[in-house]
Amino acid sequence: MNNVKLSERLRLVLEQVPPGSRLADIGSDHALLPIAAIETGRAVAAVAGEVNPGPYEAARKGVAEAGLSARIAVRRGDGLEVLAPGEADCITIAGMGGALIAAILERGQSLGLLDGVKTLALQPNVGEDILRRWLVKSGWVLTSEQILEEDGKIYEILTAVREDTEAGLTNEQLYSDLAVGGGALMLSKAMLLEMGPWLLRAPNQAFMDKWQGEIAKLEGILKSLSRSELASAEAKRNQISEQIRTITEVLECLPKDKL
Repeated sequence: MNNVKLSERLRLVLEQVPPGSRLADIGSDHALLPIAAIETGRAVAAVAGEVNPGPYEAARKGVAEAGLSARIAVRRGDGLEVLAPGEADCITIAGMGGALIAAILERGQSLGLLDGVKTLALQPNVGEDILRRWLVKSGWVLTSEQILEEDGKIYEILTAVREDTEAGLTNEQLYSDLAVGGGALMLSKAMLLEMGPWLLRAPNQAFMDKWQGEIAKLEGILKSLSRSELASAEAKRNQISEQIRTITEVLECLPKDKL
């Protein structure tokens, strides 16, 4: 029985962990996710990694209070460097920027610390497109994307496995041009990377809210640029106007019955 109270965001991350995993949670904070993973059987063993002393001590305390010190190793270190090669087969990283998560994975990969890892469950706070591009470059393919709103913030959860041509799990297939609006609009790989290939196939209200918010931000930037007469400002205005037009067109073509 799970005694840990997880936020909806972390509960969705936990759901991406295959049952029976050897889990590594990087940036584990209070180790809530590894504790819940052990208690629910999602993980048979876990590593909780933290680079900062305060959260590291909080994780140690939380694991000890849960009586799970024999099954969850709490380690202080930078990124995946808390792991030995082959020690984990599922890695979760939640609550960081997409660029930072990508950098952590890139360094870990260069050190052989992704060897044996089969699943990545990642929750970037921003920069989701940066993370998608890293996954494509590094031979990982998204199997699902979730988006939710919690406490006034919108979160995306990206789950990826290694590309497998025989199983039909390829980025070429995932990011092939996508027709929306009954074929009225074709979305390119660039747009799928920006907005999310799975999210665009099954948009929900949180997805629409996120991108309406992005339009509002861009309109604010456009308004501030309108006061400048510089040639560079004119080019920037044109670029942002095109972004607004493109996002608006995409949202108008998405199926409304899924909202």
